[in-house]
Amino acid sequence: MKRLILTGWGGGSELARSGLAEIVIPLHFQFAWGPLPPTEKLSAYFAAYTTDLGPADHWSDWIRWPRGAKGRKLSLAEFCEPYDAIELWFAATAQDQLQLVWLLDHLSSCPALAQKLALRLLDSDPMFSPGYDFAKAEPHIPLAKVGAEEFEIAKLAWSAYCSPSPEACIDLLHRDLSALLMLRPALLELLAELPSPLTGLGTTEMRFLEMLAWYANTNALFHLRSLRGTYVWGEIELGYLLEGLALGPKPAVTGLGEEFAPSTLAISEPGTKSTSAAGCRSPNSEGPCWPIRKISAVTTRSIAGGAARI
Repeated sequence: MKRLILTGWGGGSELARSGLAEIVIPLHFQFAWGPLPPTEKLSAYFAAYTTDLGPADHWSDWIRWPRGAKGRKLSLAEFCEPYDAIELWFAATAQDQLQLVWLLDHLSSCPALAQKLALRLLDSDPMFSPGYDFAKAEPHIPLAKVGAEEFEIAKLAWSAYCSPSPEACIDLLHRDLSALLMLRPALLELLAELPSPLTGLGTTEMRFLEMLAWYANTNALFHLRSLRGTYVWGEIELGYLLEGLALGPKPAVTGLGEEFAPSTLAISEPGTKSTSAAGCRSPNSEGPCWPIRKISAVTTRSIAGGAARI
């Protein structure tokens, strides 16, 4: 049986080495941080290759291709057609769940593939599990068929996330999302990163300030994930958040130089209202990038009220 695996970015390399499938296709785009790519760019990613595309703008650019493999210039749907089984391996992280609903939204328009699709949901993020043995774990990871309900929820979730404000995602939380078991917690994590109407900061930024009151350097902020208790952002995004806390218009942290000198970090005076790192850093306030975009006080008040009712 010819098996193909589509996966989030975090597990691509390890899955490719596992030997579980002839080809492993990791998705490239990371949707939680910054403005979403233009619709045309997202569509071109899955379509047949054209010379207008850049070196990393097509699904085939991110694969470890075996010798003699063909089909690099096909659309994703055309490439998938010869395979008997197409498995979707995605973790519980917000990044992976956004990629999953984007992929399912696209595949819902490919009825010839629907009967071949099955979903495996991973409890943890393979990026932070060195030495994770996919081949050994595979028999213990439930395999669920993808049907009309999964496609419907994915289309609704992707449409809501593409909205210019988060209200659509808040409304989505009032629906039954059990067809995609890890989608609800992922959406809640993303909503928690919105700037608070009281502090102007998201959950991770607030946790940074709490941890800096106890730790003398920044290592714990980046590497002690279970202690930090927030999981949406990777190390690069965390660096931007810390930079925003220290170098924004109303710094909440002092002593952070250009080279991140952790020994001199200190919390600003109590009572100082901080500006979200997103608010002082975002290069483009247009487009659906609400998870990290500075938004108006009116919007944040309505969001807070909506979240309180969930």
